Amino acid sequence: MKRGIQIVLLFFSLAIYAQQTNIDTAQVVIPGRTNSSEAQAKPYVIMISTDGFRYDYAKKYNAENLLKLSSEGIQAEAMIPSYPSITFPNHWSLITGLYPSHHGLIDNFFYDYKRKETYAMSNKKNAEDGSWYGGTPLWALAEKQGMVSASLMWVGSASDAGGMRPSYYYPYHEKFKPSEKVEKVVNWLKLPVETRPHFISLYFPEVDGSGHHYGPDTHETETAVHLIDQAIGDLVQKVKDLGLKNVNFIFVSDHGMIKVDGGTPLEIPAVLLDKNRFDYYNSQTLLRVYVKNPAEVKAVYKQLKSGKTNDYEVYLDKKLPKYLHFATRDDRYDRIGQILLIPKAPKIFLEKGKKTSVGKHGYNPKIVPEMKATFYAWGPEFKSNIVVDEFSNVNVYPLVTEILGLKIEQPVDGKLKVLKEILKEKQ
Repeated sequence: MKRGIQIVLLFFSLAIYAQQTNIDTAQVVIPGRTNSSEAQAKPYVIMISTDGFRYDYAKKYNAENLLKLSSEGIQAEAMIPSYPSITFPNHWSLITGLYPSHHGLIDNFFYDYKRKETYAMSNKKNAEDGSWYGGTPLWALAEKQGMVSASLMWVGSASDAGGMRPSYYYPYHEKFKPSEKVEKVVNWLKLPVETRPHFISLYFPEVDGSGHHYGPDTHETETAVHLIDQAIGDLVQKVKDLGLKNVNFIFVSDHGMIKVDGGTPLEIPAVLLDKNRFDYYNSQTLLRVYVKNPAEVKAVYKQLKSGKTNDYEVYLDKKLPKYLHFATRDDRYDRIGQILLIPKAPKIFLEKGKKTSVGKHGYNPKIVPEMKATFYAWGPEFKSNIVVDEFSNVNVYPLVTEILGLKIEQPVDGKLKVLKEILKEKQ
């Protein structure tokens, strides 16, 4: 088991962000921030995301701590990621209550034709530039309303998105072990009441990395699940030992994982290789096409439709199913493209000469159940021993604002009524 953990951690040290040299691991503290007297009396929320933690992993791999804690509190049958079921879009949906087409992070990599710039999650300058991010993240909402917040590696938390960074945060890197992150959260909660964060967001990448590299049904992924489960158990116990009142935990993931068919991938249709006419953006589980001459869109769509195989579908963006919220009518930033080619799982699109990972995500979670994410919650604000049906991840945002007594300042897609039943009645 110990060797398995070492293998998993070695892989993560080679992940996208760790490719950067001279990584700054120091905490950033915004000076002069304090809790208002009202905020000091509010509950605490620790919101934990474990990337790629599929909805069934806890039971599949017997994550004892998570199963025990959630059984005493709230378990969702599953949580439905926003489309596409990819990391950056969904972490930003969780923290803003907006669908990707509404907050602008429509992929991990995309081009903005108005800005004439490319966004890439691995680009530190992009990741820390709040002008790319729509919506008001929970930490910014809290800070604006006199409540101190903190974040450990959540997508966008090192940026000024929403107008304010967390009072305490770290630029993204993968140098900290899960146990080290636990200690940093506990240390935040040891701060004096005036400067102690009431909203904390925490991110773990290990399960996603293992799922990509080895696949979801492997010993390595099981080891990663147990690694995080142990960290959660330790965190809960150490927070309990502090004796703080009304600390609440929300455990989520951004998406699931499936083993893909990397041996016989789908080829990019030849017509799209004409760079004078098209740009295409391939996340392998979704191929977005931008037609440079708008007058050609319908003709190209028909051509792609007539040449397609049974292994994928072709959609005009405006004709995509409404429930995905990823069509022209939803695209507030004009970043999606006019034509979408969507492979049927486990198929992927792959350019010649390029490699893929064993496990992937990004598919429609309504069609591919392996894309579904996890939602558990426990603490004094939550009812006990409740199992709820599946729900969309945008509904987590108004849930957190309700617990913390924050006022939502701009319209969001999430609705409090979806999850209000899991909260205890206000006394």
